[in-house]
Amino acid sequence: MSTSIHQRQQQQPHLPHPHLSSPSSISPRNPPNWQRPMPIFGRTGLLMLLTLLVVVGVLLPTMRMRMPDGFLSRTSVSKWRDYTLTQAAEFVGKNGTVIVCAVSQPYLPFLNNWLISIARQKHQDKVLVIAEDYATLYTVNQKWPGHAVLVPPALDAQTAHKFGSMFCGHWKSEPKILAKNGFFNFTSRRPRHLLNILELGYNVMYNDVDMVWLADPFPYLQGDHDVYFTDDMTAVKPLNHSHDLPPPGKKGRTYMCSCMIFMRPTSGAKLVMKKWIEELRAQPWSKAKKANDQPAFNWALNRTAGEVDLYLLPQAAFPTGGLYFKNKTWVQETKGKHVIIHNNYITGFEKKIKRFQEYGLWFVDDHALESPLGKI
Repeated sequence: MSTSIHQRQQQQPHLPHPHLSSPSSISPRNPPNWQRPMPIFGRTGLLMLLTLLVVVGVLLPTMRMRMPDGFLSRTSVSKWRDYTLTQAAEFVGKNGTVIVCAVSQPYLPFLNNWLISIARQKHQDKVLVIAEDYATLYTVNQKWPGHAVLVPPALDAQTAHKFGSMFCGHWKSEPKILAKNGFFNFTSRRPRHLLNILELGYNVMYNDVDMVWLADPFPYLQGDHDVYFTDDMTAVKPLNHSHDLPPPGKKGRTYMCSCMIFMRPTSGAKLVMKKWIEELRAQPWSKAKKANDQPAFNWALNRTAGEVDLYLLPQAAFPTGGLYFKNKTWVQETKGKHVIIHNNYITGFEKKIKRFQEYGLWFVDDHALESPLGKI
């Protein structure tokens, strides 16, 4: 626009300076056009104003969209970086309960799938995402403010990909360069997070994000027990099975799943979390051994069983993936009783997605808008 105005000015005829011309050259009755003031609210003025508004309306949103992420929200970035677990738990804790998962950026599709299933049960407002990297922290809080927190230290991108989502106690890859203390710091993150939330006075439910809710699990959390958990074994139990901790297996310990846990803020639940951390510290470690915090969880249960009120959730409602996805007869016999489905007993990002798709449990492709995160 500035170029065209400049061109019009160059094309105008040269007018002599009024002080150098004769009085008769300029008539008060016929002043030259350049002396006529343009009325602001005249036809031409309104047309120019309208044109300016159109240009601003078109260009400004485009300029904003082309700005790098975070450029317009540096204050927001600083806010979420300084956001604490105490603040986050207070924000999401509904009726004294927080639903927790831990996830890194590569696993955001699983997070979204899990959230869709929770939203269908009207419990999404209780969810707190513990981000393992800053990309996850900012992505979740940009779309769903206040529902993600990062407990330092953050994982770097490579480590976050390997360790950022704990599928059935197993991270995706074994550690390549971690020393023993580093291994302990990574594997002990989950019980430390859960213990911290218990210390704040909240009930806490932990889920891995390779789970799907088919019904509301809270009616199954009967009584006032300290710790509720599920069995990771595929052997079929009677529908009226005991809710006590099963006897140890061949390795001298039980095989409970550390991926679906509910706890009340009792001294018993806190004791189990502290014992879990201790067992991880004492656990033998080598580069050949995959990062797995589930055996330590079971040792913690076994060694505190006489002091803590433990409750085994019903198998029909909370089946392990090795049972639900591999025993069609059992699935048919228990139809209508399933509450949370765990996509374990399979490894690999793509394989888990494919299995969910085959069973109609991969929601993000067609139902992403049901998630509080929307499409990501």
